[in-house]
Amino acid sequence: MSLIDQLKFDANGLIPAITRDVENGEVLMLAFMNAEAVEKTLKIGKVHYYSRSRRKLWMKGETSGHVQLVREIRFDCDADCLLISVEQQGAACHTGHHSCFYRSWEESGAQVRGEKTSDPLAAYARHDILNALYDVIQERRRNPSEKSYVASLFGKGLDKILGKIGEEATETAVAGKGGDPEQVVYEVADLLFHTLVLLGYYDLPPERVYDELRRRFGLSGIEEKASRSA
Repeated sequence: MSLIDQLKFDANGLIPAITRDVENGEVLMLAFMNAEAVEKTLKIGKVHYYSRSRRKLWMKGETSGHVQLVREIRFDCDADCLLISVEQQGAACHTGHHSCFYRSWEESGAQVRGEKTSDPLAAYARHDILNALYDVIQERRRNPSEKSYVASLFGKGLDKILGKIGEEATETAVAGKGGDPEQVVYEVADLLFHTLVLLGYYDLPPERVYDELRRRFGLSGIEEKASRSA
């Protein structure tokens, strides 16, 4: 029996699908699928949904490039809801956030986090600060302002970004030589930040770097370098 034969679609031929990040289990979005969307998802390996407003099938990332690569599909005990684990390329939310669920309600003060805050990372309910920071960088890139340092880097082009990375790498080395742990942390943070800007320039999410590090895990440095030479 196929997956589609086991699922219970509603009167409109739809079934809700919860999509989560396979790496950390974070819920990315909730959408709907019809039988054709499920079939396309299984066949191609990239998540397809059905838009109730547009009344048409669509593939996540078909215009933005932020596709969702399927890693596992589950369905609940009543077979009327899907849980899809994916490798998210870029942002899942159309706002540029990694997850559509980037806001949380606070009873004290009765406000929605992330709407108005002095902390640009406060809207991100996640433990992965590098991904969160990357999302903020990309948001600054898409919506530049005169007060944004990130926007100014993108505005000055690739050479400026590369120059800052070289500058921060040198300062990190100097801090390491100086022996002050706090200064080392400070400079490494600067270096990581500007490296994320470079990734943003090429629309490369941090997950691509994680994948490369995962590929190298368990290999000796000598073996890894030898494989690249070959």
